[in-house]
Amino acid sequence: MLESVIKSCRRNRVIYHAQQPHNGVIFSRFWIMTRIIFPLLLLFLLAGCREESMPAAKLLQCTGCHAVELDTNHELSCITCHRGNNEAQDKETAHIQLIARPAHPDSMGDVCGPCHGATVAGVIDSQHFTLKNSTNTFREVFGAEKPLTNFLEVPVKENPENILELADDLLRRRCFRCHPYSPGDNYPAVGHGVGCSACHLSFFEGKLQSHTFQKPQDQQCLSCHYGNYVGFDYYGRFEHDYNAEYRTPYTTKNAHFRPFGVEYHQLVPDIHQQKGLVCVDCHSGQELMRDSAVKPSCAACHSGDELAKSLPPRVERREKDAFVLQAGNGKEHPIPLLQHPAHFNNPEKITCQACHAQWTFNDISKHYLRSDVDDVDPWTLLATQGSFEVENLVEHNSDFNNTELPLQMTDKITRTPRQGLWLKGFTMRRWEEVVLGRDRDGAIATMRPMLDYSLSWIDEEENVRFDSLMAIDNMQGLRPYVPHTTGPAGVFYRERIDNYLKKEQTATTREFYTLLPRRSRPRHHTSPIPHSPF
Repeated sequence: MLESVIKSCRRNRVIYHAQQPHNGVIFSRFWIMTRIIFPLLLLFLLAGCREESMPAAKLLQCTGCHAVELDTNHELSCITCHRGNNEAQDKETAHIQLIARPAHPDSMGDVCGPCHGATVAGVIDSQHFTLKNSTNTFREVFGAEKPLTNFLEVPVKENPENILELADDLLRRRCFRCHPYSPGDNYPAVGHGVGCSACHLSFFEGKLQSHTFQKPQDQQCLSCHYGNYVGFDYYGRFEHDYNAEYRTPYTTKNAHFRPFGVEYHQLVPDIHQQKGLVCVDCHSGQELMRDSAVKPSCAACHSGDELAKSLPPRVERREKDAFVLQAGNGKEHPIPLLQHPAHFNNPEKITCQACHAQWTFNDISKHYLRSDVDDVDPWTLLATQGSFEVENLVEHNSDFNNTELPLQMTDKITRTPRQGLWLKGFTMRRWEEVVLGRDRDGAIATMRPMLDYSLSWIDEEENVRFDSLMAIDNMQGLRPYVPHTTGPAGVFYRERIDNYLKKEQTATTREFYTLLPRRSRPRHHTSPIPHSPF
């Protein structure tokens, strides 16, 4: 259109000059057209083009910046959970009163509660949220007399004056990395969400992978249950030693993928894992999300007598003595029932894993040192020890080309940094020998060293405040443990039990502990043979 107008103007100019080239009147008309009318017409046409090419601004809303895909149960407006302003056109206004982590325990009552009220009310008091059993058990062996209802109640003491206060400092700054209030450590496979999202959303390398809520998968479970804690053994994993000089096998010094922070040996996984069962196929939501006494047991699925009384969740009877478990993924698993005479003709009460555990965690004598000394060079070979904070600080400060970072670790509850670095080591780490003992019901059960801690502290002036103070425990740290390493009992199952019974029959307390590997036996015992309080 613009081109045709220009041609028309040029055509008129030629006509005027051709008719009266020296007529002042015609020249004036030409001047008016070219200097006034043509510019006005041009502006009009350009304005029209601009209006056609720039449509009215479109309201972006949240998904204009955040592309998310929701599951069918949560097809809600973003502001239903995250609040904020869905109609704002700038980031600052859109994020006013935003709840970035609506599933966090501090927010989930208001955000998740309206739809999941009963679940939220139950989970807030569950073991996964309070950690009260493990917290109180640990604090008791260091002298605590009053139990806590929640790990958040562990006192803060920057300059501990006794062993309990030092133990509390260890809990808050080294141990409390895996709980629903924290996003986990900074390794690829152990970062997770908070609150409800810790189990029901998928994270990797600390980043949300999907907005689709789902039943917990083993990926979520292992983001906390790793590093020689229950669950890691289910997959046949046993963490390497920390010292870089005597790891077996040796590990490259070049950067490599370490999803759980420390490399691990691949041993035999649990038979249930080999068959395709995941954690929640046995550990139900009723157990995990409530402070419930309901626990899974081997007999509940494998004993014909127990199955005759009641069927566990997702177990069905197909024929007279044929049962199947329908796993969460829909696959059906035939359940083998107890048939061997050893299950029925034994005068002793024996737990299943006393015969069926293939191996177990025997991390003997756990030593923790709080060092406030700036020199980290002595710890360079122990930098990799399952704590990204420790690893990063030791490696950074041991490089003379770097500006030193302050020797601090954060409080894993408040995220506040405080003086000192908590370092960890073991006397020995082995898996072959399955240690036996008696549980609170008097049954022969598998045991593991769980509370054999010693704590030390050296301050910034290199004064030794506490030197290898041991946990006070008449069981030398042993506690009943169910290794998730189930497999065939094998031909030597009876020998394992008989050896234990012989030693128990003639044992003094000192001899009782010969069930431990030789290098971990305590030197002095005067109390009677202990039974587990659990």
